[in-house]
Amino acid sequence: MELRDRFGHQRPVCTVCGHVVFFDPKVAVAVLIIQDERVLLVRRANDPLKGYWALPAGFIEWNEDPQEAARRECLEETGLAVEIDRLLDIFHTPDDGGLADLVIAYTAHIVGGSLLAADDADAVGWFSRADLPPAAFLPSQRLLARWAQGLL
Repeated sequence: MELRDRFGHQRPVCTVCGHVVFFDPKVAVAVLIIQDERVLLVRRANDPLKGYWALPAGFIEWNEDPQEAARRECLEETGLAVEIDRLLDIFHTPDDGGLADLVIAYTAHIVGGSLLAADDADAVGWFSRADLPPAAFLPSQRLLARWAQGLL
């Protein structure tokens, strides 16, 4: 393999067969759940940003619908089944300290389950606008700021 100009970028190209390697972005989802004027957050059990709070979130599997990924991640991290309400935003995040390049954020509401921190969350809790903890990652930071300002 050697770097060659292909499709406007330097990309690895096989010197024998000419195969071009394209690097795909890592895509994640995040879920904003508001209930009784409080937002649901999970505390990260692992690095990066262990101990910081964030919206329930995680990576989309290669063959997974983004809304299904959002429901799955929420269930895995909080024990709560949710129904997606709407697409909220899409964030380009290659430099915010996480491992995702794109984060698709949805709003959702709870339809079942029992609140329990699990998977890569060691705590889960509800927070008012006045008691928001330090948030990990750009999507959580921006969405929580918008919510705290009454813009969501």
